[in-house]
Amino acid sequence: MEISVSLTPVNTQTPAEKTAFAILIMISVCHLLNDMMQTLLSAIYPLLQTSYGLSFAQIGAITLTFQGTASILQPMVGFYIDRNPRPYSLAMGMGLTLVGLVLFSQAGSYPILLVAAALVGTGSSVFHPESSRVARMASGGRHGLAQSLFQVGGNAGSAIGPLLAALIVLRHGQTSLAWFSVAALLGIYLLIQVGHWYKRHGLMRLKSRATADVPQTLPRGKVALALAVLLALMFSKFFYMASMSSYFIFYLMDKFHLPVRNAQLHLFVFFGAVAIGTITGGPLGDRFGRKVVIWASILGVLPFTLALPYANLFWTGVLTVPIGMILASAFPAIVVYAQELLPARVGTVAGMSFGFAFGMGGIGAAVLGHLADMTSLAYVYHVCSFLPVIGLLAIFLPDLETESRRRRKPAAVKAL
Repeated sequence: MEISVSLTPVNTQTPAEKTAFAILIMISVCHLLNDMMQTLLSAIYPLLQTSYGLSFAQIGAITLTFQGTASILQPMVGFYIDRNPRPYSLAMGMGLTLVGLVLFSQAGSYPILLVAAALVGTGSSVFHPESSRVARMASGGRHGLAQSLFQVGGNAGSAIGPLLAALIVLRHGQTSLAWFSVAALLGIYLLIQVGHWYKRHGLMRLKSRATADVPQTLPRGKVALALAVLLALMFSKFFYMASMSSYFIFYLMDKFHLPVRNAQLHLFVFFGAVAIGTITGGPLGDRFGRKVVIWASILGVLPFTLALPYANLFWTGVLTVPIGMILASAFPAIVVYAQELLPARVGTVAGMSFGFAFGMGGIGAAVLGHLADMTSLAYVYHVCSFLPVIGLLAIFLPDLETESRRRRKPAAVKAL
């Protein structure tokens, strides 16, 4: 009787399970294009303020319309796609963003600006939860890395937007926004290719993972508490981010008398730091655990936010770098942590996460704009500097890695 022994290494991961980096890169590029177009809108707020005579509260209302629309619709879209996958819905979402952008470029009144903002928000409501879900499909089990690659595209787009606004839109006026429809058309083309992969391979991965994933076994009370803490942490993060994305340009112009273009370059640096923080947050969560990254990110930014209102121009520029990097590292970890809490509701969790993020950003912009009209922008940044204290609530998050090991032990003992 002969026994043959194969010395060829066995690859335990099938092609259907490997990380699909080409898909992750396409999704990230489309996220860059999508968020670049969105950030262009907020970057030209000074131009709109001059052209239409807008107050800070009216500017906040534009942000609230865009982000509020996305906030309300994203959880609904996520809930729907969990039950009815639509491979080509991403391209349709980018199409809505294209229509909103063109309308924004041609708007002749404040109400039309609000309608255009709502269309862009509707496009985002389709894009974010579904593309986050596709990123998880393509992750090959490296969920934190996949979320970071997906999200860093959006952060890079947010950084590029103010730069392009300074170089192009402020020089050529509001109508030049229509030029960026080329970016939307490129995004639609790439998302159609992603849709092909989604239809051929993504749905197969989805079905195989649905049977392989072990449903969460934490008590409902612990899951509810963890979700409540995550929402509080996201409130802290995105309220502060709203102060930077909507009013940092005005803050620099008011306090340091910077021209608009110089102030937009400072905003570009901040969003660049946000992009770096995002790309590191997911892999760090894969390596050290999501809770550690969440804890360090939200609370760790506190010394820098407290110092910002007292800094001169040089140190303001310096401080925005660690603020952007540390604060941004939390979101990939938060999304993956929430998906691990509810593994059967990946699309719903993504929709809720991005929806809540957009909602807090929109409400934050409106509330802080109203506060700035009543007091001053300097006062707004004093108030916002204390928001990261909410990061102390991370102590109540269960350690999912420890819980998983604890629940596997009895099963292993029983098998013996």
